[in-house]
Amino acid sequence: EVRLVESGGGSVQTGGSLRLSCLVVDSAVGDLHMAWYRQVQGNECELVASIRSNGNIYYETSVKDRFIISKDNGENTVSLQMDSLKPEDTHVYFCALDTQIRRLTQCRSRIVRAWGQGTQVTVFS
Repeated sequence: EVRLVESGGGSVQTGGSLRLSCLVVDSAVGDLHMAWYRQVQGNECELVASIRSNGNIYYETSVKDRFIISKDNGENTVSLQMDSLKPEDTHVYFCALDTQIRRLTQCRSRIVRAWGQGTQVTVFS
């Protein structure tokens, strides 16, 4: 059974940087799509960034030019470099692996093939 193990996250001042990593265990990153989500208030699991198996990348508007998603097929990891962080970036972030990139209301939905455990990102002013 495929597992995703997240690392990184933490607390940082406004304008600072953090890097999230997601290790994919028992599957090959290159074969599937990977994404980072964050649970926002209300019924929304916001798609922050995604990278498809063919390399196509998507960023949510508010993180464009600040976040970079990347994958290392050799290390079987997907990372999210977050720069110029803002207080509104404060959320729990989840990595996900799936056969398609989905719009969700709740993170860790069972329709997604695999989720990371979630990691807290806190940005203080």
